[in-house]
Amino acid sequence: MRRILLIAATSLAMATAASAQTVKVSVTAIVEHPALDAVRDGVRDGLGEAGYKEGENLEFTYESAQGNPATAAQIAREFVGNSPNVIVPISTPSAQAAAAATREIPIVFSAVTDPLAAGLVKSNEEPGGNVTGVSDLTPIADHVALIKELVPNVKSVGFIFNPGEANSVVLLDLFKKEAEKQGLSVVEAPANKSADVQAAARSLVGKAEAMYVPTDNTIVSALEALVGVANDNDLPLISGDTDSVERGALASVGFNYYELGKDTAEVVVKVLKGENPGAIPVTFASGTDLVVNRKAAEAMGVELPQAIVDRATKVIE
Repeated sequence: MRRILLIAATSLAMATAASAQTVKVSVTAIVEHPALDAVRDGVRDGLGEAGYKEGENLEFTYESAQGNPATAAQIAREFVGNSPNVIVPISTPSAQAAAAATREIPIVFSAVTDPLAAGLVKSNEEPGGNVTGVSDLTPIADHVALIKELVPNVKSVGFIFNPGEANSVVLLDLFKKEAEKQGLSVVEAPANKSADVQAAARSLVGKAEAMYVPTDNTIVSALEALVGVANDNDLPLISGDTDSVERGALASVGFNYYELGKDTAEVVVKVLKGENPGAIPVTFASGTDLVVNRKAAEAMGVELPQAIVDRATKVIE
């Protein structure tokens, strides 16, 4: 009997130790700005809600590449050297860097516009390999319709983007197709780095009746420069993400990036529990939040239609 009790106690101790074993989740983003920061926080909180808590059984590491692809690659290699249980790259450039650095450690990306075009997965339904994640493909058709509603006489829209970001090139193509459907022309304004954003925005003055900034990390990280040009020239600025509206953009239709992070955490938990990332389909974010900024409307010379205000999920005064 004594031996049976000893065996039972030992088994219980081993099970307790296993359940308390610390897991390592390494998170990185190409740059720091409110949308990507919200994803990071959502991942951390989502893991906590699932029982993985920092200081107890979770080692949560975060590093930003500060907008530099070479730094993103360096961070990815550093993470691989530390052998985490899961790598969570936020944004397309960071995901590409992580995928290039390892084919063994599970990768769960977040805020990647088009995982297939970025070369991260074989298909969205069956990713294959060691990679899966959550896409933040924006509702482009809704954005074009919103621009037309906010600026009734609009004929051309300036599209500000970094041609070096694969996700932005995908969004530009989608935006052009949708704009053509809705009778608008698109004026491209490339900016290869954040220091070029203001000049790119100024190049649109007199050429476009509105500006659009997609979920481009380079451009969004320098949004204030863009807002300044919009305000100085009565040029309505519509953003691809709702977080940018709080920073001075006029309006956007989108989803909550914090919730996107929590959705990502759900996938991370599946992997931590033993599921093969290559067999987990890519998740696409959903949501129809409409956010408008009254102060920005006044600064940009736009009279907000009451219909938009009435259906907005959030109005920033």
